Amino acid sequence: MKKVVKFGGSSLANAEQFQKVGEIIKSDKSRRYVVPSAPGKRFDGDTKVTDMLYSCYETAASGEDFTNQLKAIKERYYEIVRGLNLNLSLEEEFKTIQADFKNQSGMEYAASRGEFLNGKIMAAYLGYTFVDAAEVIRFRKDGSFDMETTDKLLTKRLEKCECAVIPGFYGACSDGTVRTFSRGGSDVTGSLVARAIQADLYENWTDVSGFLVTDPRIVENPAVIETITYRELRELSYMGATVLHEEAIFPVRKEGIPINIRNTNSPEDKGTFIVESTCRKPRYTITGIAGKKGFCSINIEKSMMNSELGFGRKILQVFEDQGVNFEHVPSGIDTMTVYVHQDEFEEKEQQVIAGIHRAVQPDFVEMEADLALIAVVGRGMRSTRGTAGRIFSALAHANVNVKMIDQGSSELNIIIGVENRDFETAVKAIYDIFVMTQI
Repeated sequence: MKKVVKFGGSSLANAEQFQKVGEIIKSDKSRRYVVPSAPGKRFDGDTKVTDMLYSCYETAASGEDFTNQLKAIKERYYEIVRGLNLNLSLEEEFKTIQADFKNQSGMEYAASRGEFLNGKIMAAYLGYTFVDAAEVIRFRKDGSFDMETTDKLLTKRLEKCECAVIPGFYGACSDGTVRTFSRGGSDVTGSLVARAIQADLYENWTDVSGFLVTDPRIVENPAVIETITYRELRELSYMGATVLHEEAIFPVRKEGIPINIRNTNSPEDKGTFIVESTCRKPRYTITGIAGKKGFCSINIEKSMMNSELGFGRKILQVFEDQGVNFEHVPSGIDTMTVYVHQDEFEEKEQQVIAGIHRAVQPDFVEMEADLALIAVVGRGMRSTRGTAGRIFSALAHANVNVKMIDQGSSELNIIIGVENRDFETAVKAIYDIFVMTQI
């Protein structure tokens, strides 16, 4: 059995956390490929190493003395090295980094050094082979990721490694120019490694015990989701639920490799399994609740709209011409409503309204701002009667006025629109009716 294990920044913030990680890896011989992030915060108010590197490079790029900033970064790493009692020198690496910063090698190169150096320490600590991600994760010259070339390079290189450490977050173009994924990109690296070695499981270790049914900032101690499908995860991630970088899903999904979200500080917890499909019945009717504030709606009314060919296309064309993405488009016989991000729309609202009038000559156009959208997601909703009824009953009891409802034909999710001020109340009410009433 082969497992890829990725550890986040909080899991590797200091020597004590490194030791926890080492025990986790050594407790299972199948954990043979390790993807580390850069050291995160050691305590509240601390600074992540990646942010220290960004700041240090900005100083270097402006021509100012960055010696003390680089020294502080070096001390963060040597604190870990000493705490692990390793006989490891990083002097050559820091000399190279200092020279490259002086030569202004780029912000992406600077950010990548956090994972690079942590990978060096991890490989020395475990006795694993160090594989520089710049040699096996390939980007094109325009900065886009090259999946096909990466898969070939990774597969070929890791065939020769029984056990390896591959730093997350970065790769390089064919000319050696270092490029990075967006923040949280170590998740993507772990997924790519899992695909390349055809892993049995991709374990993603972080500081939470899996995906939660809803946001813990809204509901205290929400339940953990035991198993979630990729489709459910996609719906929840799109609406703001974040534990895993959403691009990390696709490489392993193509290969049918499950992901297991685990907690470094509570390794006995089973966490959440992310799978293509499952016959396991979910613990609750719903899998999760997620949402976002900051939407507005544009309601277009026109008599006999339903008999006018191309009406919807013409409306959406106006939004496209103005560079505004739409989120949901519920409609009736004589009405069509378009939900958009308020901050994207405000600057272009008058151009859009004028465009709608020119395109379809509506009877009436009305806008409403400060709305929130909530997604109630769950594969169990298909086989359960009255799900929508329970949602609206709970919202009514909580005195929440529903502005919109949208349910796809897949019956995987129900989208509800409410006022921003009712957002937290609505999430709590939905959680209570589906989770708390079953406990």
